[in-house]
Amino acid sequence: MGQIQYSEKYFDDIYEYRHVVLPPEVAKLLPKNRLLSENEWRAMGVQQSRGWVHYAIHRPEPHIMLFRRPLNYQQQQENQVQQGLAK
Repeated sequence: MGQIQYSEKYFDDIYEYRHVVLPPEVAKLLPKNRLLSENEWRAMGVQQSRGWVHYAIHRPEPHIMLFRRPLNYQQQQENQVQQGLAK
């Protein structure tokens, strides 16, 4: 069985992005015409930190999942936790 491959992160002014390449035996389980929820892609074996959203389907290569999350997502989450602890 092939392994799931994860790209390095790349960025624009709003989001950080990454793509995930699924091996054929996992890719065949992907629904054809809809995006996956976090629970669905995790159930397929995709592992990454919180906040990532499957945001687009690249039709020429449907075995490549495209993810994004807001810039500084992890820092914002850590700040919220710290603020909660300070109360």
